Amino acid sequence: MTPALARSYHYCEEVARREAGNFYPAFLLLPAPRRRAMCALYTFMRIADDLSDDSGPLDVKRQRLSGWRGGLHDALAGRFLHPSHAALCDTIERHRIPVRYLDAVIDGVEMDLEPVAYRTFEELRNYCWHVASVVGLSCIHIWGFHGAIATQFAEDAGIAFQLTNILRDLGEDAARGRVYLPREDLDRFGYRAEQLRAGICDPAFQEMMRFEVARARDYYRSGWRLVPCLSPAGRAVFLMMARTYRNLLAEIENRDYDVFRSRVRVPSWKKLLFALAALPVRFELM
Repeated sequence: MTPALARSYHYCEEVARREAGNFYPAFLLLPAPRRRAMCALYTFMRIADDLSDDSGPLDVKRQRLSGWRGGLHDALAGRFLHPSHAALCDTIERHRIPVRYLDAVIDGVEMDLEPVAYRTFEELRNYCWHVASVVGLSCIHIWGFHGAIATQFAEDAGIAFQLTNILRDLGEDAARGRVYLPREDLDRFGYRAEQLRAGICDPAFQEMMRFEVARARDYYRSGWRLVPCLSPAGRAVFLMMARTYRNLLAEIENRDYDVFRSRVRVPSWKKLLFALAALPVRFELM
């Protein structure tokens, strides 16, 4: 590894350590080269997400995201314009990650630039695919997988994770003009977007949340089938991440679906237990 590439990977590892929250402890289960690759991938996606969420005029955000997309393709052509680019390109080439996945991530965060409202679950599922499924599809290239069917399971796991994020963050997203729950679901349960923005947790909301949590669990069940398709190290990372996110759903249920009063979190001691439970898997033989 050249000094310049080592500096780039170090930059990405610092970003991941500082920002990755639920993800970075799982990265530590990987061998060092794959852990560095995950940090490079995470940094690319973290910056794209931050550019979407930054304050400022809409046209400026669009311009910055366009520049980030252009920078990706410049980097692939050998022109590194950001400290993360050398590590990202090395990761893409070494692990054969399709570049269309990274373009799709930027497409997804661009969907958040305008006020968000989806009519149907199919529309929401398309959004989840762009911001989460393609992340999973990229990750399995780093982790190592076998069988074409693994891509379907990775897509479903990504949707499960994103649905969990959406349910956890309903209140703060609604305050920012983002109502991710489909209009067809709101209508079905007699709950209005205005109530969501006001943080009203009434029986109609609780019934709707039971339905949404059950749907997320269906995607977790499908995504769980990814486990035997992964390398042992990848299996360990996925299990820790899936258990953490699945536990967020349990925490939402435990508070009777009131996600408005405070942010739903998985306690640190539980994350440690999930990591310890994944360790033996890390050293299994294929």
